[in-house]
This record gives sequence, C-alpha cells and structure tokens, in this order.
Amino acid sequence: MDFPPSKLPHVGTTIFTVMSQLAAEHGAINLGQGFPGFPIDAELIENVHQAMKLGFNQYAPMTGLTSLREQIGLKMQRLWNREFNIQTQINITAGASQAIFTAIGALIQPGDEVILFAPAYDCYAPAIELNGGVVKWVNLQYPSFEIPWDALNGLLSKKTRLVMINTPHNPTGKVWSLDEMKRMADWVRLHQLYLISDEVYEHITFDGRPHVSMAQFEEISEQTMLVYSFGKTFHATGWKLGYAIGPEQWMTEFRKQHQFNVFTCNTPFQWAIAEYMKDHTRYQKISPMYQAKRDLVVRELFASAFENLPAAGTYFQLIFWKGESSLSDVELAKKWTIENGVTLIPTSVFYPDQKDNRVFRLCFAKENEELERGMRQIAGIGLKA
Repeated sequence: MDFPPSKLPHVGTTIFTVMSQLAAEHGAINLGQGFPGFPIDAELIENVHQAMKLGFNQYAPMTGLTSLREQIGLKMQRLWNREFNIQTQINITAGASQAIFTAIGALIQPGDEVILFAPAYDCYAPAIELNGGVVKWVNLQYPSFEIPWDALNGLLSKKTRLVMINTPHNPTGKVWSLDEMKRMADWVRLHQLYLISDEVYEHITFDGRPHVSMAQFEEISEQTMLVYSFGKTFHATGWKLGYAIGPEQWMTEFRKQHQFNVFTCNTPFQWAIAEYMKDHTRYQKISPMYQAKRDLVVRELFASAFENLPAAGTYFQLIFWKGESSLSDVELAKKWTIENGVTLIPTSVFYPDQKDNRVFRLCFAKENEELERGMRQIAGIGLKA
C-alpha cells in the first residue's frame, strides 16, 4: 500500500540536527543549537521539587494553572499597562512553537495568505502550509534588517490574512524600535490583518535598547496574538513551557485546538514558575548577563576573518566571513566543524531561497570558558577555504 504524499515535501532533517550530530562526531564546540549551556537557577529547581511534594502532579487546567496566568496578567500590566482577562485571553502552552502552531491553526483557512519576513525562524512556514495557508515572503534589508515597506505593500492581496513578526529577532538579533512597531501596528490596522508577534526573547536586549511589545498597541488588540517563552527567559528550554495572549474570539478557537493537540502542560513546572515570577527583580539580571557574553564575542573576534553584525538582542550573534571560497555557507559550516572544531549555523537556511550572504549565526548562551574556547577556534579560521 502506497503511503500518501508528504504534506511537507521540501522539509527534511533540520540543519540544527545535522550540525549538532556533526559536532558530536568530531568533538567540536557546538555554538549552533540555540539553547543555554549553563544551569538554571537552583531556586527554580527547588520550586519544582516543592510542587511535586505538595501534590501538583496531576493534570493542570487546559488553560494553565490560574496562579501562573495571574502572574502573567500582573506582568503585562506592570510592563505595558495592559489588562488581559486571565480566563479568556491567556493560555499556557507547551513552548512557544506550539503556541505559534496553534494560533495559526485557529486562524488560517485553506488558501489564506500569510506574510513572513526572511530570515525567519524555521517553524513558521511549515505551520502555515500544514494548515493550507500560502506563505508570501519578503526579505528584510541586509545588513540592517529593516522592513522594505514598498515590497511589503506589494504582497498584499484580498487573500492576505496574517502577518508574523519576531522581536527581538532570531536569527539576526535585531530589536524593532518603537517607530517600527508603531508603523507595523498602523499598517495592520489599516489593512485589517491579523498579527502574530513572537516575543520570546523579550528580556534579552542590549546597550540600553528596550524591547517594544505589540501589547502596548491597544488599537490592534483584537487582531493580535502575542507569544512568549518561559524556556528562553529562565534558561530552561527543555521544560517546553510558554504562553499565548490574544483576543477572546481568537483564543476561543485557539483553545479548541490546544485541548486536542496537548490538552495541558507540565503541572509542577507551571507551579514553580508562578512562584518564581513573584520576584520581579529576576528579569533585571537577564540582559546584563547576556550582554557580557555578547561583548566577549565581539571583543574576541575583532581582528579575525569575521565581521560582527550588530546584535541588539537575543542570545545570537551574526558574523560575516570576509574570506573567499567556492564552497556554499552550508559546506563551509561543515568544513569548519570538522577541521576547526567549532560549529556555526549558516543563515541561508533561514531564507526560502537559501540566500547565501556568507553570514553565520552563533549562540553565545554558553558558559564563559566554553565560549572563550569557541571564539579561539573561530579566530583560527582564515580567509581561504
């Protein structure tokens, strides 16, 4: 019996898996995969232990523990002066990717068009396509990664339903300014579109550059779904916990799907995070810690064969290779993993047309000793390959 055609015929094993396997085989320092390489706060671990001992080991409500949604509501009020109904507008999810997939599934009908900005995180397009949507791509302007507004307007059609943004931005490290966010909010309102704002790196910005949330633009609140990640914020990506905040109508449909694809999320972790969030000062320590690591990268690679592109947020740094080679950026990344002992991610994988700018992404969410060794390995790469 023949298996039916693939719904994602162009999707194979991700570059992250390929490069991580190659790094393991050759003992390379893996700066490719985007997860923190240092321990989470011991207090957070103790909170999980306490939650389990107190009996928080069975299903949480489908929408998430009330105590956690209350803390999220208080946080949004404190940061953005916005009040969200914790019963109808906030939902705990199995990570931000699940939140994004479910938000898309709740909204997109077959044939609907969705505008994505490239380079883009790799889960966006497949989620759209699996729900029958059509992706319309627009490339951010290299190397500043600003929106080409004329090109964006040229993509609009009667079928355009949704636009997705990400700030702070993976993989570029760009943090959208207040002016850019306001212009996008005005554009979404003018054209009566829906918006998903992926803000998982909200607490990782540098050089005094603030994160600007779409939460503060109340005029498009009925059109906007906000997505966040506890894993990114508290360095616990393996916990796979995040949340979505959106208008009641959209969230109603969101929950219809959420209840059947995961139903609920890890109960003791939810309780632990709710307790942990009561101390607001924890957020203030995140950006300075990561900025010190970003500065280390910039400092160590200053006189190398690589040029640092500005990174105003996230725990990723883009570096441009100034050398010459007939190899593609994917082939170069594999070569450097094997021969130079360090693994980077070629940014062509974040473009639908595999655009090769000779730019590579490294993750600096590592212990300083490992990061310093990685920078020495990168600095050893020459101008010829």
